[in-house]
Amino acid sequence: MRLQRLVIDVRPEDLVLRVLYRSQDGPNPGTKARSREIRELARDGLTQALQAIEGRVDVVGESGFTTREDILLATFSSDEVKTAKRGA
Repeated sequence: MRLQRLVIDVRPEDLVLRVLYRSQDGPNPGTKARSREIRELARDGLTQALQAIEGRVDVVGESGFTTREDILLATFSSDEVKTAKRGA
């Protein structure tokens, strides 16, 4: 399984994570094993995002006047992620 996209939606009383991934096989939907795999993918994706925004972050898109939406691009290398996992 490989994480393709992690979409974070912060709402007044909720945090919604949409975890998009590719998988050849795996546990059926609704099983505890599937839930564990998805939690791990989300956790890894969030960790990578936090590490990436510690480095260089560029504003690559923006819109709005009173309600604003800026799009940030933070890049990281797979070597940085491997190093962080070993140190965790």
